[in-house]
Amino acid sequence: MGRSLKKGPYVVERLLEKAVKVDVTGSREPIKTWARSCTIVPEFIGKNFAIHNGKNFIKLYVTEDMVGHKLGEFAPTRTFRSHGGKSAKGARK
Repeated sequence: MGRSLKKGPYVVERLLEKAVKVDVTGSREPIKTWARSCTIVPEFIGKNFAIHNGKNFIKLYVTEDMVGHKLGEFAPTRTFRSHGGKSAKGARK
């Protein structure tokens, strides 16, 4: 279930401030964040982010199509190895 329209999107204020600061300075350095639940707003378009996935930071360039999604959607936390089979590592004989 989504967030109430009355409340508006969940955006971390500190992250929004950093995005505005990057606009002013013109820096291309990625904005490091652990806030995976933060909603992408139009102010983030064209910015570089480094989103923490629990182990390391995943680089992300925000485009117009990403507005409305959460930052965590673009930094997967699990690594898919493969399903079982003959060629899969550790497959049972």
